[in-house]
Amino acid sequence: MIYVIAYDIGTTGVKTCLFSIEKNIELIAHAHKGYNLYMMENGGAEQNQEEWWEAMCLTTKKIFKKTSIEPSEISGISFCSQMQGLVLVDKDGEPVRRPMSYMDQRAEKEIKECMGNGIQVSGANVFKLVRSLMISRAASTSVKDPVWKYKWVQNNEPEKFKKVYKWLDVKEYLINKCTGEFIMTEDSAFSTLLYDTRKDKEGWSQALCKMNGVDMNHLPKIIKSTDMVGGLKKKPAEELGLVEGTPVFGGGGDASLIGLGAGCVELGDTHIYSGTSGWVSTVVDKQKVDIKRMIASIVGAQTRYYNYFAEMETAGKCLEWVKDHLALDEIDIYLEKKQIIESDEAIYKSLYEYLIKTINEIGPGAGGVIFTPWLHGNRCPFEDPNASGMFFNITLETGKTELIRAVLEGICFHLRWMLEGQEEKIKTSKTIRFVGGGALSETTAQILADITGHKIDIVKNPQNVGAVGAAALVGVGLGVIEDLKAIKNYIPAVKVLEPNKEAKKIYDRNFEVFKRLYKTNKDNFKYIKNSI
Repeated sequence: MIYVIAYDIGTTGVKTCLFSIEKNIELIAHAHKGYNLYMMENGGAEQNQEEWWEAMCLTTKKIFKKTSIEPSEISGISFCSQMQGLVLVDKDGEPVRRPMSYMDQRAEKEIKECMGNGIQVSGANVFKLVRSLMISRAASTSVKDPVWKYKWVQNNEPEKFKKVYKWLDVKEYLINKCTGEFIMTEDSAFSTLLYDTRKDKEGWSQALCKMNGVDMNHLPKIIKSTDMVGGLKKKPAEELGLVEGTPVFGGGGDASLIGLGAGCVELGDTHIYSGTSGWVSTVVDKQKVDIKRMIASIVGAQTRYYNYFAEMETAGKCLEWVKDHLALDEIDIYLEKKQIIESDEAIYKSLYEYLIKTINEIGPGAGGVIFTPWLHGNRCPFEDPNASGMFFNITLETGKTELIRAVLEGICFHLRWMLEGQEEKIKTSKTIRFVGGGALSETTAQILADITGHKIDIVKNPQNVGAVGAAALVGVGLGVIEDLKAIKNYIPAVKVLEPNKEAKKIYDRNFEVFKRLYKTNKDNFKYIKNSI
């Protein structure tokens, strides 16, 4: 048996998990600490790297207070992290400005200057689009893609840009802080969309960098997710409460490791994730791309396997909105006569208990109310930063219960829309693993089964599967787990939910309306946003 620590670096907080690896990957202790996401009026979305590190240090010390295991017994640490961030650092590894989140969308001018000219397909220059697809089987067609953040800094903050030594993503910055090494794992490198995926040319693409005006000297060395980067340096070890020299592994992005942690490692395995964001991902062995629906095959932790990946911007974030504005603001929530507090998991657990109790009071379809979960624009199956959330078909009989249920159903409708988009190109699995915070609620999982018509598997601790994936990579890197495909044997399902055919008939009707709501309101979204 070995012990490993995995840091799950999310959009709004870090979850630090201590695991044992023997016959299964077992969670022993965990701790959570939130941090800020700074949203700006110009579309900016930034974070503070010091808040990341402080949260890591605090939670690492917390987990050792919950167990008798000593820091000297830790065999390795790794990361599962939010992706497509931009952390530009100097030669000392210090950020030259605050890190830009994957949600940042202020680079509209930059993407238009590079991609919005000449003959266009799906809003992108056809020649540049084709070139990108030939090299990486993906293209930077979203304002939120990292290269446009890089160009925004270059154009708008030239003095800061002059100090740039390397372009890192979120976990790569933290790895550098731990080890002093400047690296990117393969999946992070691919997420920059400057990565050549062709078998004989894998690595940074000189052609794509030149096309987008990126200095290749800013790009770090690429490694595999199972590689050991180096040992923990003395100062960060002291701050974390760990032992100097503890091996630090590459890890991966959330889009890569949540699938691993769900046990989806075989060809055709599909998982659905609902956390702050949401996605549908299926393991494929050939890179496919659907420009129209914004679905791409992304590089993951497994060599020669890809994740056919469709993403929505706000899934669990919609539930946070429910908590703030439909529940706490107006009616308050009390559990055992105690007001819910903003602590580790109390708010999350209690919110779900409340939701389950409340939404089960009415049947499928939320009384005909439909919610669109586009609270921060949308990527797939349509790219539109102007898209917004709405409640449709409210009547005098509509109450908060219908509205809250409609939010959950709206998230699941959108997940089905992306799943069906995938099925236009590939075969998804009949049984889907549902993971993330959304899978903590059996009611939500049943709604997903009923809406999609697929069986839904749930694993133990579904909210921690990203960290499970990171822990598994340490196990493979140390030789304790044979290879990445063997991970499936360490992560069994604990529950299977069957779809209800009668409920699906109601959902099928509402789903058709759900899809039409974007088409009929697309111009309205744009008109309002442009006039504000």
